[in-house]
Amino acid sequence: MSLATNPAQTRATTPSHWRAPQLSGRWWPVWQRNLLVWKKLAIPSLVGNIAEPLMWLLAFGYGLGALVGQVDMGTDKVPYIVFLASGSICMSAMNAATFEALYSAFSRMHVQKTWDGILNAPVLLDDVVLAEMLWAAFKSVFTVTAILGVMLTLGISYSPKLLLVLPVLVLVGITFSCLALVFNALAKGYDFFTYYFTLGLTPMMFLSGVFFPRAQLPPLVQGFADWLPLTHAVELVRPLFLDRWPDAPLLHLAVLAVYAVAGFWVALALTRRRFAG
Repeated sequence: MSLATNPAQTRATTPSHWRAPQLSGRWWPVWQRNLLVWKKLAIPSLVGNIAEPLMWLLAFGYGLGALVGQVDMGTDKVPYIVFLASGSICMSAMNAATFEALYSAFSRMHVQKTWDGILNAPVLLDDVVLAEMLWAAFKSVFTVTAILGVMLTLGISYSPKLLLVLPVLVLVGITFSCLALVFNALAKGYDFFTYYFTLGLTPMMFLSGVFFPRAQLPPLVQGFADWLPLTHAVELVRPLFLDRWPDAPLLHLAVLAVYAVAGFWVALALTRRRFAG
């Protein structure tokens, strides 16, 4: 008697990689594990994460800012250092979240095989991916909090509305963590991430209004930049530095949320496929 399995039946009983996330509270111990490991290198990690953005701020803000003077923001002109600071802190949130969700997460997943060990416990892959996303977002917020403290020390802005910057940057960190995990799931090695940074993040930095107003871009490029997540992050944060309320804040928040949800869903599906072999 043949016991051969019908391939059609196998496909029918195999859960789809694109099914809804199955999440539980078991992501928390995975997140704690990352925190305990990171504590051993917290200070060097923090210095490394904030040194580069602060050098950008000091070199361009004070160096180039002395030549530029003020930037035209519609009806008002603002000092270039304030313009740059409000954009660079969004860029820092993006970079910190992306780096953690790419290089560090890939090391745990592929090189160190930490995920394999965790999955031997009663923890679903969905919870591991969620924990990695939230951990990368936490690292991002931790970094930008330190950078914001330095900006306050330098007297760049004392707007009371800066209290709302951190909640916005939490969403920014989550968004870019989710997007980075998509490429983490596809990567065969560290070299693959170069494409994402070179073809994705670097153009986004220059098109999203971090260093200069987007009004300087050609209309076609402006239209493309309007769809970039970093653009919406900057549009939310910059007015808060200037003691103003953002225009259409719900729109910007909604765009970031859509990127986050879609990115997490795709990242989870691709990670499931990777671990399914």
